[in-house]
Amino acid sequence: MNKKIPRRSFLKGFLSFAAAGFTLSAGGYGYARFLEPRLLDIQPLNIVSKKIQPAFDGLKIVQFSDTHLSKHYSLNQLKKIITAINGHSPDLVFFTGDLIDDPLHYKEGRQVILHLSGIKAALGKYAVYGNHDHGGYGTGLYQEIMAQSGFRLLKNESARVSLVDGSFIHVAGLDDLILGRPDYKKTAAMGSRSEFTILLAHEPDAWLEAKKYDFDLQLSGHSHGGQIQLPFYGPLITPPYADVYTEGMYTSGEKNLYVNRGLGTTRLPFRFLSVPEITVITLMKGK
Repeated sequence: MNKKIPRRSFLKGFLSFAAAGFTLSAGGYGYARFLEPRLLDIQPLNIVSKKIQPAFDGLKIVQFSDTHLSKHYSLNQLKKIITAINGHSPDLVFFTGDLIDDPLHYKEGRQVILHLSGIKAALGKYAVYGNHDHGGYGTGLYQEIMAQSGFRLLKNESARVSLVDGSFIHVAGLDDLILGRPDYKKTAAMGSRSEFTILLAHEPDAWLEAKKYDFDLQLSGHSHGGQIQLPFYGPLITPPYADVYTEGMYTSGEKNLYVNRGLGTTRLPFRFLSVPEITVITLMKGK
């Protein structure tokens, strides 16, 4: 028996082909293929919370995500991103997953280490697994690259970031929802309601469960903002676990989720109305 295609899926598929045809007929192929994927949006974000201790007021964090290193996203492009990151003199740097598009066949791991090692952050560099980091037998490779690049890879665990006066925040990392073994309870175990805690989770829809715990800010990637968007419609297609939250800021009470559009591409080397970004986050103590 033939499986009936849901109306929403059919509509998205139809719009995808229509948008592709429009892009090509309008001469937009070159823009979507060669120009927009090489643009960079520096997205500022202020996070205000009463739980942020005075010594952390003004702390600067840079989040980058989803480089998907491949023939479509080169080491030279990564080098430019690192220059941009260092140009903001961050105190902390977070990478929220999907470093290499196809780890099994990627041969430039040593060069990636040299580049990522050049990222400077006084209080540390932290990362989590994305689905591409686990996929293609990439789990061990990703772990090795991040460790040798000076990143602490968080997998269902958290770390305390402390200052000399004894004040601190928690940075937690959840394993990938698709190919990992995420454990929300274990990841939240070190935190408390009185301490400001940041959760790094590759897939943004993790927030559906994560916001039940004591995480004040979740930072995610994965969606690429859909990679291809239509005016007045938004993303045509988003990957699993990026169906509810696709890009930008979401708020629930005093808790926040920010979804970074990422830097690279996957499956198709196009971006349209979904400019690559890095996020520059400033923590601010609320009254």
